[in-house]
Amino acid sequence: MKVLHTEITRRLNSYISFLERDESYFNSPFHNHPELELVYVREGFGKRIIGNKIENFVAGDLLFMGSNLPHVWINDQSFYQQNSALRAKAIVIYFNKNVFGKAFYDLKESHRVIDFFKRAERGIKITGQTQKILAEKLEEVVLKKDFEKIIGLFEILHILSTSKDCEYILSDVSINNELSEDTDRLAKVYRFMWENLHENINLEKVSEIANLTPQSFCRLFKKRTGMSFLEYLTRVRIDQSCKMLIETDKTIAEIAYRCGFKTVPNFNKLFRQINGKNPKAFRMDVSLK
Repeated sequence: MKVLHTEITRRLNSYISFLERDESYFNSPFHNHPELELVYVREGFGKRIIGNKIENFVAGDLLFMGSNLPHVWINDQSFYQQNSALRAKAIVIYFNKNVFGKAFYDLKESHRVIDFFKRAERGIKITGQTQKILAEKLEEVVLKKDFEKIIGLFEILHILSTSKDCEYILSDVSINNELSEDTDRLAKVYRFMWENLHENINLEKVSEIANLTPQSFCRLFKKRTGMSFLEYLTRVRIDQSCKMLIETDKTIAEIAYRCGFKTVPNFNKLFRQINGKNPKAFRMDVSLK
């Protein structure tokens, strides 16, 4: 699977686009585009891959991505289940930086925004008070019409370019240029994993999906995540089981099987290793809080 290169503004016939996404799950492929992108996650959770960085995402996350930075959002396995009531919702702003023209970039008053666009090549996560302020402004700006939306975008860019509540996603901007067949492979594996978490997922199958030998896949996965694939898969399954223990009244056995564990004793053992207590004690502790 290759990075899909697309041009959002050409497809939407606008140099600046304000979108409200409301889907069963985020359904874009691993892709990049020349437009800069601001994403606010209203609802949803799972994994995101930006460049070569793999992280969890949750509702409330606010990210700004520079031009041609490959990315994909993969919802948790529970979003793909039949009759799931979960929704993936986001506010997204796409804009081509060329829309502002040369005169804008020559202005000395624009230097902070220009610097922010450059820094965004590494991807930026907005946190703290700035995240709260911009989340409210994004909710407001999608309701505005015509040029009021453009004014809203300029206000948002001013806040971003002057804020200290910004964390780089990638450690090195060169990642944006050197990527990205290896990350493509992992994006496909992650999607398969989340959609089939309840099934038997073995190393041979995911290596085949990545079009690598098991040995090469293991080296790549360890390099990207810092752990083996089987260790990572176990942690994902345990995380999913914690969520089900909190949010459902399903039995421990049913949760174990739905999360891909073959036996309840094995589930209990691994759960205790990671969380320091067995599933029953975990559920009781949560219910008392």
